[in-house]
Amino acid sequence: MKYNHVGAMASALDSLADSCFDDLPLVARDVARGVTRMFFRAEMFALCEAPLPNGRRADMMAITAKGELVIVEIKVSRADLMGDGKWTDYLDYCDRFFWAVPSGFDLSPFDGGCLGDDCAGLIVADRYDAAVIREAPLRPLAAARRKAETLRFARRAARRLAGDLDPGLAGLASFD
Repeated sequence: MKYNHVGAMASALDSLADSCFDDLPLVARDVARGVTRMFFRAEMFALCEAPLPNGRRADMMAITAKGELVIVEIKVSRADLMGDGKWTDYLDYCDRFFWAVPSGFDLSPFDGGCLGDDCAGLIVADRYDAAVIREAPLRPLAAARRKAETLRFARRAARRLAGDLDPGLAGLASFD
């Protein structure tokens, strides 16, 4: 039996947004899919809906080839962006933080202040791709935090893969 890993990855990318963001608007799912495709080409691999030790849940968390942790917060409306007072709670768990918005989103709120280039990068995405409009500043995690978060990321990814292989495992324990 020949395994087509390229086809399997395309299928996984197609279903990523559907499985992770079922309760969100289609545009948010499209942004997640585009960001995932961009990350994949850059050898970054993301998980959606990643719980953090502080009780928050990041929309997306990725790991780079260098082991850097990246968090992406997806916003699909100006009201959603301006009303988000919790995003700074993510900064203690990543080396880089990005906002991701759909094509056509008004980018003026990202011009300065807390949402500006001192704190966060900016990605514009659609269903098919994404582009980094502004690179996120690097704020390296402390070694102990990096180790803990990398291990948490790896275990979460393995748990999700095991659940994909055997959906019956979900009833055995409630981790994540």
